[in-house]
Amino acid sequence: MNNNAQTSIWRHVPLFAIAIAAVLGAVLLRDTLSFDALRDNRQTLLAFRDSHYASAVAAFIGTYIVIVAFSLPGATVTTLTGGFLFGLFPGVVFNVIGASIGAVGIFLAARLGLGKTLAAKMDASDGLVRAIKRGIDDNQWSMLFFIRLVPLVPFFVANLIPALVGVSLWRFAVSTFFGIMPGALVYTSVGSGLGAVFERGETPDLGVIFEPYVLLPILGLCALSILPVLMKRFTNGDAV
Repeated sequence: MNNNAQTSIWRHVPLFAIAIAAVLGAVLLRDTLSFDALRDNRQTLLAFRDSHYASAVAAFIGTYIVIVAFSLPGATVTTLTGGFLFGLFPGVVFNVIGASIGAVGIFLAARLGLGKTLAAKMDASDGLVRAIKRGIDDNQWSMLFFIRLVPLVPFFVANLIPALVGVSLWRFAVSTFFGIMPGALVYTSVGSGLGAVFERGETPDLGVIFEPYVLLPILGLCALSILPVLMKRFTNGDAV
């Protein structure tokens, strides 16, 4: 096996590791990273937070990073936990930091394994494929914020697409950090009220993000983010 082949194999190792971890996590951690687990262990978590606040923050952010980077189940429950343990603020800050760093991890793994090769092939292509790539390049900021803000775009997908079309790390990191804030704010707020929910023996309403008073402002941000793309499309026939 020549050096190029060995290098190619090693570049794919992070992606393979993420894929294996995601499958194992879906099978083994489904009940561990769940709302029921949070409810049953809430007193232990609160006690640890009260006696070791800095360690609790570090452990929480580290856990969130691993969950996102390896696409493990429980990201939503983790966001709720951030609100439950640390309140709306600074809980939302800890949630955004953990999710953003984890997203950067999977972005780098995907770009290392596939992104550069795929982007180069798209640049070298003719016709529609190259036009699509050029359109994304011309409107990266708008498209990156758009896919982050739309609630229906899975977080995992929003991490992979930019890596596969050659988006820079800086643009990905900035758009991720600020683009996930609205959703993180909503779920952190839900998490901050879990104490009362637990007392009533209920489960949180995770569909709150689709309520008009929450969804409409988010859709407004989506419209603002996509506006430059639409303006280019109508003023320049070559833009996508």
